[in-house]
Amino acid sequence: MSGVPSAATRRTVAFLRRFVKPRIRSLTAPLRGLQAVVETFSPERRAPFAPQIPGDWIPASGGAVATLFYLHGGAFLVGSPRLFRYAAREFARAGFDVFTPAYRLAPEHLFPSALEDVLRAYRAFVEARPEPFVIVGDSAGGGLAVSLMLRIRDEGLRPPAAAALSSPWVDLAATGASMRENEARDPLFTRKDILLGARAALGRQSARHPLASPIYADLSRLPPMLVHVGADEALRDDSTRLVARARQAGVDARLETWPCVPHAWQLMSFLPEARESRAKAIEFLKARVSEVTARAAPARNGFAKRR
Repeated sequence: MSGVPSAATRRTVAFLRRFVKPRIRSLTAPLRGLQAVVETFSPERRAPFAPQIPGDWIPASGGAVATLFYLHGGAFLVGSPRLFRYAAREFARAGFDVFTPAYRLAPEHLFPSALEDVLRAYRAFVEARPEPFVIVGDSAGGGLAVSLMLRIRDEGLRPPAAAALSSPWVDLAATGASMRENEARDPLFTRKDILLGARAALGRQSARHPLASPIYADLSRLPPMLVHVGADEALRDDSTRLVARARQAGVDARLETWPCVPHAWQLMSFLPEARESRAKAIEFLKARVSEVTARAAPARNGFAKRR
């Protein structure tokens, strides 16, 4: 990670701040229209071993090191597996079998609909596939990933080996200091934008519910996680506090703060910082999978000898 932002990032941030940020609240309908067009021309590809679960399945290029659960963002208001297929495909090229579960969107379906959908998908996958799992999530999908890991822990399901989160939205109450400190610097969002999005996703439910805003949850016994966030994001302190609280709970949690980049920049594949961040996430996930596999090997060998 270079301390000097690329020229492409500087230009992108300037464009977003000038043309997108003032219109961000009016973009939900156009983005849903784009999503509908993409889905019209991109057939759904469900996993053959779990056809009852809606989502998008991309097998690894070559032998798979693990199954990767990709949870897309979109403020719980927009987004679908097929719209984010281009991002999931990058992880498949790196050697992961990738599944992006579909989840219901707000405001038609309020919390906890999205969490229920991804938990159902995860449960079906761990029953069908014995190999290690990892989770990747961006923005709202990053917060959803943490909530999913909490449910996995509490239900005693087989946990993922690790999670990589980019700009996770984990505090729908918007209480972080960066909400005000970075309000002018953030190229996309103001605190009011974030609060309005949260209310649309929550309805009348509390923004401090620990599964809606996992920053307020007991984070103990969660898998290792790598968190990337932009220094200028209004959501910066969602990440810094998540990692701090996870570490206090004994979790192996790592934080990298990137200069200048916009929210969830990993989705902007034309940025050098996006490629670098994704490469670091892939390296982290593969290392954790190797550790889990190495720990499991003696147990498998002992079982084989007993047989």
